[in-house]
Amino acid sequence: MRIIPSWIRDFISVSDDDHQMAERLTASGVAIEGFYLPQHANNGRAGGPDEQSGPDLVYEAEVTTNRVDAMNHYGVAREVSAIYDAVLKPVEPKLPATHRFDFPIEIEDAEGCARYTARVVRNVKIGPSPARIAHRIELLDSRPINNVADATNYALIELGHPTHAFDLDLLEGGKIIVRRAHAGETITTLDGVDRKLSPEDLVIADAVKPVAIAGVMGGAGTMITERTKNVLIESAWFDPASIRATSKRLGMHTDASHRFERGADYGITSLACARVAELILASAGGELGDEIDAVARVIERPTLELTRHDVQRILGPGIPDQEIARILRRLGFVITSGRFAGNSNLISGSASTRVHGGLHFAVAESASDFTVEVPTWRLDIERPIDLIEEIARIYGYNKFANTLPSFAGAVVELPMAQKQALMRERLMALGYDESMSSTFMAHGDAKVFGVCEPVQIANPLNEEMGFMRTSLAPGMLNQVAYNLNRGNANVRLFESGDVFEMVGDKVNERRRITFVATGAATESGVHGQGEPISFFHVKGDVEALLTEFAGKVIFDTQTPAYLHPGRSARATMDGATIALFGQLHPDVAASRKLKQEVFVAEVFVDRLFERNLREAQYTAISRYPAVDRDFSFVFDDAVGFDRILETVEALKIPEMKSFIPAEVFRGGNVAQGKYSVLLRAEFQSSERTLRDDEVALWSQQIIKALETLGGVQRA
Repeated sequence: MRIIPSWIRDFISVSDDDHQMAERLTASGVAIEGFYLPQHANNGRAGGPDEQSGPDLVYEAEVTTNRVDAMNHYGVAREVSAIYDAVLKPVEPKLPATHRFDFPIEIEDAEGCARYTARVVRNVKIGPSPARIAHRIELLDSRPINNVADATNYALIELGHPTHAFDLDLLEGGKIIVRRAHAGETITTLDGVDRKLSPEDLVIADAVKPVAIAGVMGGAGTMITERTKNVLIESAWFDPASIRATSKRLGMHTDASHRFERGADYGITSLACARVAELILASAGGELGDEIDAVARVIERPTLELTRHDVQRILGPGIPDQEIARILRRLGFVITSGRFAGNSNLISGSASTRVHGGLHFAVAESASDFTVEVPTWRLDIERPIDLIEEIARIYGYNKFANTLPSFAGAVVELPMAQKQALMRERLMALGYDESMSSTFMAHGDAKVFGVCEPVQIANPLNEEMGFMRTSLAPGMLNQVAYNLNRGNANVRLFESGDVFEMVGDKVNERRRITFVATGAATESGVHGQGEPISFFHVKGDVEALLTEFAGKVIFDTQTPAYLHPGRSARATMDGATIALFGQLHPDVAASRKLKQEVFVAEVFVDRLFERNLREAQYTAISRYPAVDRDFSFVFDDAVGFDRILETVEALKIPEMKSFIPAEVFRGGNVAQGKYSVLLRAEFQSSERTLRDDEVALWSQQIIKALETLGGVQRA
């Protein structure tokens, strides 16, 4: 927004020049991002920094959306008053004697319109605005219209409250009704556009038709023209949510809606109406009617308890009570009890009448706490901490010492932090880069990658983001596709995050680590192309993660449908699924337009982290030779190596150091539904050289145990 500093000085006197005042305002939270001197005010030249001064200088200010009270000149002047501890001149319109002009105001929708204040001005003469008003409007890049319309615009820029002027003679039925629009009603707004209204829209109507869209724009049918003789001034408070909904639905954003959407000042309607009347009478003449103030409901602001202890706890002990009271006073807050309540000369500056912005305080000598009434224009103040923020920004952040916050406890590491860090370090060491994907997913992905009921989002961003993710895989595959489409054929990514599932009527969150790989496992060199990533590379990476934890890992082929049935596996510990990994199913890859093999691994870390980390143990290398024995057997496909290993380990042969499958063969002379496996056992003692008869005995025990599983030894 744009602010004219000379206009601010109409309400307050400070010795600093405009540039110094801009710096102080910026430091207190009203950011002055720049200033300029209009070309017509500088002989057609933009001017350099030294030339940018004078009564026509304009600030470019950035005011946050919650500070609608500062989106006007008087609001900024109030900020200057608090910064400089200067007396803020109250706005007190000087009005002549009034007449009784009856004009009923009916508020049918109290939720949409809490208050409607109006005044009638008769026998006005429409013409151009006074030069001073027109010039200031032009400085802010607006166009003067006429003295009545400009009066409402001027008051908006000055006080921040939108008002509107109707041609009284064009209002049918002699009354104003604030209501919701009827089905099928239309209105032609001031911009000449025909608008179709909805029953949710709040409108200002006469006895026959809508004459304005409340809080957004007036109607062309009752606009001020050169033929206007009698005027009705409107100043009201409208519900922000209602105005926002109407403005968004109609695609209209106006100066009025911008303020009403953020919350207008309920207490200023009378003052704003009087100020517009004063400006109209000064330039257009006429006879002023009594104030018509219809109140449907009262909007009350909270009373807050502010303790000195809280101020010291958050800001430190350096701010005196007098300074706290001074800052609150200058910002328009009222202290009703506590140490600063009543009257006193202890606070600098003379006391002023309690008008919009001019408030006074008093001092007693006892309590150190404050009971503070929040003014109607400070809608952003809801809690005591908000008052403390006001004190801090006006007092000056640069005045606070650089200290660390007090902390009485100790840093407590989360239970799973060490395990999480270990997994992250290991994956990065294996060549994977950490990434982050969206927690939302499409319903189609939930069906393909989920094995549980997905959590539906009540207000999704779009159809592709309608559910909470049941797996990290879809988001990571999107990242793989993004890389492949941009020429990066070698991708290794991992992500640690939560997945969500519905269990009954509750939402469960579970932790997962998922990694994906595609492209080359080794770099290309002078000796040829690099080796492509295969199932066994990913299996090795999974084993590298799982071996960090205590427990026996068993692999089988029970994998979900989105993985290739012949190139995927499941890892279990004590019967619980710990990881699923393998090549993405070709059909799924084709549906996602992935043109090369992609491997996915998902680790169920919520289950894995229930196990302790494996402790490193030292075992001395035996000085005695090891003895290997091979066993070639044929088994049914239903007999997995986990059963074979369990059966052999049950023999409890202490000298057997390992038992592994060396080769697996299917086809040829091996019947369908069976497979041939070469099993290798290694025996070694740390105390002596083993004898042949001992090894032969252990071998016979192993053969008999394998035969109990239905295995047939091959010659």
